[in-house]
Amino acid sequence: MLSADTLGSALRRHLRGEVRFDNGSRALYATDGSNYRQVPIGVVLPKDTSDVIAAIAICREHGAPVLCRGGGTSLAGQCCNVAVVLDFSKYMAEIVELDPRLRIARVQPGVILDHLRAAAEKHNLTFGPDPASHSRCTLGGMVGNNSCGVHSVMAGKTDENIDELEILTYDGIRMRVGATGDAELEAIVREGGRRGQIYAGMKAIRDQYTGLVRERFPNIPRRVSGYNLNFLLPENGFHVARALVGSEGTCVTVLEATCRLVESPPERVLLVIGCRDVYVCADLVPEVLTHNPIGLEGMDDLLIDYTRRKGINPEGLALLPEGGGWLLAEFGAPTADEAEAQARGLMEALGRSAQPRSFRLLADKQQARKAWEVRESALGAVSHVAGELPTWEGWEDAAVAPEKLGGYLREFRKLTEAYNYRCVVYGHFGDGCVHNRITFDLQSAKGLKKMRQFVEEAADLVVSYGGSLSGEHGDGQARAELLPKMFGPELVEAFQKFKALWDPEWKMNPGKVVLPNKLDADLRLGADYHPWEPETHFKFPQDGGSLAQATLRCVGVGKCRQYEGGMMCPSFRATREEAHSTRGRAHLLWEMTKGDVVRDQWRDASVKSSLDLCLSCKGCKSDCPVGVDVATYKAEFLSHHYEGKRHPLNHYAVGHIDRWARMASWFPGMTNFFTQTPGLRDIAKLLAGVSAQRTIPALARNSFRDWFAERKPANSAAPPVLLWPDTFNNYFHPETAIAAVEVLEAAGFQVRLPAGNVCCGRPLYDFGMLDRAKKMLLRTLDSLDGEIADGIPVVVLEPSCASVFRDEMLNLFPDEPGARKLSRQVFLLSEFLENKADHSRLPAIARKALVHGHCHQKSVMKMTDEEAILRRLGVDYEMPSPGCCGMAGAFGFEKEKYPVSIAIGELELLPAVRSAPEDWLIIANGFSCREQIRQCTGRPAMHLAEVIQMAMRDAAAREGKTA
Repeated sequence: MLSADTLGSALRRHLRGEVRFDNGSRALYATDGSNYRQVPIGVVLPKDTSDVIAAIAICREHGAPVLCRGGGTSLAGQCCNVAVVLDFSKYMAEIVELDPRLRIARVQPGVILDHLRAAAEKHNLTFGPDPASHSRCTLGGMVGNNSCGVHSVMAGKTDENIDELEILTYDGIRMRVGATGDAELEAIVREGGRRGQIYAGMKAIRDQYTGLVRERFPNIPRRVSGYNLNFLLPENGFHVARALVGSEGTCVTVLEATCRLVESPPERVLLVIGCRDVYVCADLVPEVLTHNPIGLEGMDDLLIDYTRRKGINPEGLALLPEGGGWLLAEFGAPTADEAEAQARGLMEALGRSAQPRSFRLLADKQQARKAWEVRESALGAVSHVAGELPTWEGWEDAAVAPEKLGGYLREFRKLTEAYNYRCVVYGHFGDGCVHNRITFDLQSAKGLKKMRQFVEEAADLVVSYGGSLSGEHGDGQARAELLPKMFGPELVEAFQKFKALWDPEWKMNPGKVVLPNKLDADLRLGADYHPWEPETHFKFPQDGGSLAQATLRCVGVGKCRQYEGGMMCPSFRATREEAHSTRGRAHLLWEMTKGDVVRDQWRDASVKSSLDLCLSCKGCKSDCPVGVDVATYKAEFLSHHYEGKRHPLNHYAVGHIDRWARMASWFPGMTNFFTQTPGLRDIAKLLAGVSAQRTIPALARNSFRDWFAERKPANSAAPPVLLWPDTFNNYFHPETAIAAVEVLEAAGFQVRLPAGNVCCGRPLYDFGMLDRAKKMLLRTLDSLDGEIADGIPVVVLEPSCASVFRDEMLNLFPDEPGARKLSRQVFLLSEFLENKADHSRLPAIARKALVHGHCHQKSVMKMTDEEAILRRLGVDYEMPSPGCCGMAGAFGFEKEKYPVSIAIGELELLPAVRSAPEDWLIIANGFSCREQIRQCTGRPAMHLAEVIQMAMRDAAAREGKTA
């Protein structure tokens, strides 16, 4: 009997890397991007090859199965198993060698594809296969799945781009494999031993099954199903490395891969072709291929409709020409003119057709990138759409010959309609590979029976077209059971022999590809799925009021595991930890509702630990294709986690900052004496849980409200606007609010303030203090009742406060008419000036600037109006940091989180600020963003209101001199 405790202890004694057998880690790795869930024995993050060798030896001693894992985005269930999971992505992610002369690269299995491509691009080279997950998938995972992607039209599948593999068998044999000449093959067999036995066995398989392989392996660009026995044939050079590509970790562990690099066309253009429907698009594929595109993708109208309804990438959608189906044809060449000439040649050829086509030629790289993102976001974009049944994988990866694609898709559509399924169609049309998301019912016995019947008929259909069950994603558990339909019993027997040669104990990722578990077993959901449904503060109106349903949104795409750029997920970028990714947190919260591994519900330590480093930046709310909203889940979890017990002291210190700041404002000098004087300030930081490296912001001598009360009203007959006096700009930076008053009055408005002390309660959400947060919102709704009824606009200067009214309030009170109305009346300053005061002229200010958008502004409100105002001002600006500053409200002040806060800031923002010339403006609307910039670089940052005020005063000064 295998003892997980004993095995874990043995691994810890002998490995330099990390060994995690706790329930939280096991839950994190229990699923991938598929419909399947199998809780692993434990997780190992090896530091190096020696760790891998030792780990597998110890697993062998204890009889434990092994599963090698990369980015964890597999869609057929091959990346989850009851095994010891080896995650290579954290430590074994080095490019060992890159030789541009030989056009090869040697890489460790955890290397991220985009990192290899970036290194190769310095020499105008690339690794050709590039799946949509290119920003986070690993080369080891690509070798396991035989990944392809957009540019397989140009460069082929992964198997065609691997020259050698260094591999390790479960029984400890380490060898380098590649192409094997006849003489070398005979020598290896004669040498005997375990290596000779394996090669002799492969030779016997080749000799016995060559005829069947040639007869039954589909001769199409995307045959990914089954093992690559075709590479053992004489015409393919007995290429053992390529035979192992696509074996999904069921045969060996890959220690290193030697990859073939191909020329990367330096200039590219994208031609988007609009057709009547996706079937006409498919019919066009053979003709388009004659013009030699380097990529050719297809999308149907349902994908575009769902993407539009979810508000994803509107800029990319706007670039699509008219149509009900679209092809994206990319052309590459040494010069832009040559690439564009190729695209125009295709446009001319298609223009001669009797059937109307529409075109959009995108030579601008940013526009082309936006259009590509429509296609790359497809999987997540169509998974959970409001008002629609959820769509699932399960039959999402079939491939046929490109010239047969139109006929296949029409018959496939008839099949889905016969089963009353709704189905989205997109994919790598240039290679005949089709991706689908289908409205399977995975939660009832009847629905599962229907799904099984459907996939069996779908398999028969694709086989009748001479196609492959899988064209990219692999067989795993989802399709392996169907392999006899495609290959026949003899070749399935050959697959079993091939695995047995490498893995006679059947311990490498068992139950996948050969002798597989049933396709409707080990499901994440299933007929017995009955999650815990706790009562929550947030109403989750888009998820049926269910936290379990909300966390189930995550389909494992892994976009949150980006290493460069994007808003999501800053804590993952700093830690490289699955637990601190959006996906990891959503999975753990879902596992909490599942309850069999993560058992302590709201008190669970692993869930709490995962959420601790969430910055509540809301990046996932906009960047995650399925709209996972961890900031909201965190607030909900913490609210219950601390029920019946006290919060840490710093939660009260910062969560109730509105109270403390108001009280301190009566004695600002005394307060600043205690928080700014050496020695005393250290005691203040200690009591408040603030990092010693941080500076507590000083209170202003007079609050903004005090200043406003003492001034004469202006523009009394003008249209009114309510300026929200948030805690930060009221007590700490009143100059910002004063600037806003000057700007709004110059625009022709009467500025008012809310009566009494009001606060949105933003810091309360970070600590789960939702009872008080709700009371404050209700008090605000009562206080602003007249302004809400009169439709008076509310201008909010602090983006995090505006997001409370535009986001949290609607989730807490979705049925409250006043809340809905107020949310529509709340504007950031830029939104108000651009949409409600567009008649007002803004003076020009000839300055350059570095602009950093607050995360909540970028996520909830967007930067569109901010940029429009900057352009109206004539500011020449750059926005170098798409992500978080790292401060994130109180997060960066907390002692335990300071290192992560700084690491996030140093990813992009802080280096950019330091390198900005001294005469550049630094513009940041968020209080915490300005603090991070000031405290870490010494550079002062300005709010947009202050920039406009500066422009106005400069213009007035110029006019005065002229007069």
